[in-house]
Amino acid sequence: MLVYTLPSRLLGNCMDVKYDHDDSAAAAERTEKQGQLREKWQQVGLRICVREKEMQDIRQAVMSLSLSAQAAVEHCELVFAELIRSIERRRCEVKELISAHQRASVSQAEGLLERLEQEIAELKRRDKELEQLAQTEDDINFLKTFQSLCVAPGSELLPYITANQHFSFEEVKSSISGMIERLEDVLKEEMVQIPGKVTAVSEVYVLSPRPELMAAAEVHFHHEPKTRVEFLENYCHLTLDPNSAYQHLCLSECNREVSWSDKALSYSDHPDRFTDHYQVLCKEDLSGTHYCEVDRRGECEVAITYRSISRKGGLECCFGSNDQSWSLVCRNSSCSYWHNKNRTDIPVPCSTRVGVYLDSRAGTLAFYSVSDTMILLHRVQTTFTEDLCAGFWVGPGCGSSVALC
Repeated sequence: MLVYTLPSRLLGNCMDVKYDHDDSAAAAERTEKQGQLREKWQQVGLRICVREKEMQDIRQAVMSLSLSAQAAVEHCELVFAELIRSIERRRCEVKELISAHQRASVSQAEGLLERLEQEIAELKRRDKELEQLAQTEDDINFLKTFQSLCVAPGSELLPYITANQHFSFEEVKSSISGMIERLEDVLKEEMVQIPGKVTAVSEVYVLSPRPELMAAAEVHFHHEPKTRVEFLENYCHLTLDPNSAYQHLCLSECNREVSWSDKALSYSDHPDRFTDHYQVLCKEDLSGTHYCEVDRRGECEVAITYRSISRKGGLECCFGSNDQSWSLVCRNSSCSYWHNKNRTDIPVPCSTRVGVYLDSRAGTLAFYSVSDTMILLHRVQTTFTEDLCAGFWVGPGCGSSVALC
């Protein structure tokens, strides 16, 4: 509940009103009005807090939308670039096919022209010899030469040739044009659907009828801390649960730090133990308002999860890969948020210390990068329906570890 202290300037007269009755009646009415004023003021303060939270949510939604839109644009660029490359490859294939046919036909025609030139040269030689024979006066020589010159041409002579003057690539051109038209039809058909899918993406905000604010005394409202000092007022001491630790996760003696071990540890069988994923839970249930900090090295995850999360199996056991857990994935200086297999890249560098704020009743979960200042990495507003606890994933090798502060 928010409690506001009225400044002294409002403790005097609220209205410049002159009363005709005595001072006691004015004082009684003043007391009544003062209570109404305090109630109104608390409502205004509540509304300010609600609006500030809405502003923060909208800014977070804008960032998420921008990242998603940028990813869609980059995917669009990749797809259309590949389409252009595919069309370019087909263009080169058709061009080479036509050119190859042209080269083969020209080469064949040039070979035929060469043979025709040879045959014409031979015929001209015979023509000259026949002309000389016709002019020979010696009868004996004429008869001898005639016999050799008048022999019929051999089979080496080419058959009659008719040149085709009406060849054309019109059918090829028509086929290519038809292909382009069909491709254009497909693109048009798909493009008709895309605008609707774009507009179907959820808006950054949704306007809904706002119920009248209740009196401040009747409203249960949680004021989220603003400074690290305020966050630390909600500090909770956590310890790791050895019964939940994966066999390659080594816990410190006081169960406050977890690191990767290349050698499998001799943990006893336990129904709470993660058998397939490098994860461990904390012993303490988190109900109400809590804040904790961890120092992390290497690749790790900091998560809030329902204690009922599966311990054996596939993705249903992984932090952030189901609807039972909310996980901050830290990779060196970069990080991302995962929930129910949905990833949100966080464009803010993450320090080696991570702060986690949870208000289970208000449905608020926030991850912070903690250094000289606190930087909000990601904020979640949801409804928690089960018991919650903290959990960690520690990557193999590279000195990865998580230590509770």
